[in-house]
Amino acid sequence: MVDKIEAIRKEVEEIKAETLAKVEDFRLKYLSKKGILSSLMEEFRTVPAEQKRELGQKLNQLKMFVTDRYNALKENAGNANSTDISSIDLTRTSTPMPVGSRHPISIVRNDILKIFSDMGFTVAEGPEIEDDWHVFSSLNFPADHPARDMQDTFFISRNPIDVLLRTHTSSVQTRTMEKNQPPIRIVCPGRVYRNEAISARAHCFFHQVEGLYIDKNVSFADLRQVLLNFARQMFGPETKIRLRPSYFPFTEPSAEMDISCDICGGKGCPFCKETGWVEILGCGMVDPNVLKACGIDPEVYSGYAFGMGIERITNLKYKVKDLRMFSENDVRFLSEFESAR
Repeated sequence: MVDKIEAIRKEVEEIKAETLAKVEDFRLKYLSKKGILSSLMEEFRTVPAEQKRELGQKLNQLKMFVTDRYNALKENAGNANSTDISSIDLTRTSTPMPVGSRHPISIVRNDILKIFSDMGFTVAEGPEIEDDWHVFSSLNFPADHPARDMQDTFFISRNPIDVLLRTHTSSVQTRTMEKNQPPIRIVCPGRVYRNEAISARAHCFFHQVEGLYIDKNVSFADLRQVLLNFARQMFGPETKIRLRPSYFPFTEPSAEMDISCDICGGKGCPFCKETGWVEILGCGMVDPNVLKACGIDPEVYSGYAFGMGIERITNLKYKVKDLRMFSENDVRFLSEFESAR
């Protein structure tokens, strides 16, 4: 029996249990009611009386050794399998979260910026809460222009200066021109606000991307070529454009640009009102008064500007009929764009 005790002690010393499962196997083998130590205790009852004292001491020492070894193995295995509590997200749900998709407005916005970035434009951004100078006066808006009326603009305060929610991202253009001399080549994405009734075709806020290029000898032909390149990259290589005369306070001459309807191929359908054309943006040559207001000499420099609504481009690209769907956060609608990019 002495030999058994020594053999068990040596065996226990050499055991390595790296996992809690192996530690539990160790306990069952040596310390459970049907384990090796219990068997030795049963055998101890048959030992002659004169040997019980010596063997009893050795058994107790073995039991203490095995128990200590078990506790040590359990602690080491527990530390190896524990997770730092600081790395646990206690707000995470118990069930897996489905992977979301990008918003269609974000998809189209990124597409637009990528096209113009490839043509050398850089992205410029500015505040959504603006003053009258950057939104209207610096852009050659007359003092009595309808856009200044409360019916079209969200004013925050009127004294001592007019503070308002910007109605277009052209304010970013004026801020850029005030701080930089040409050449300037920027696109200005952002959210804008107008006091309009919400319907399937209009909203009180929407998103724009405006562009500005100022340098020496910039012409309307340069503007047309840039817009043609944009239209074909966004809607397809067969897309045609046409420029119709229009009026904007900050450009002269001004134009509105149509693209050939990509639904009917220009033949005419209900979407394009049987005309074969769909309007997508406004553009023109920067008015000399705007250049003067921003500290740029119109005798030396010229430039063009353009602006488009991202919702409008998204409607054309994905055939979304109701503008309100973009801001309702209906996951059934948004999930349709999982494979868009």
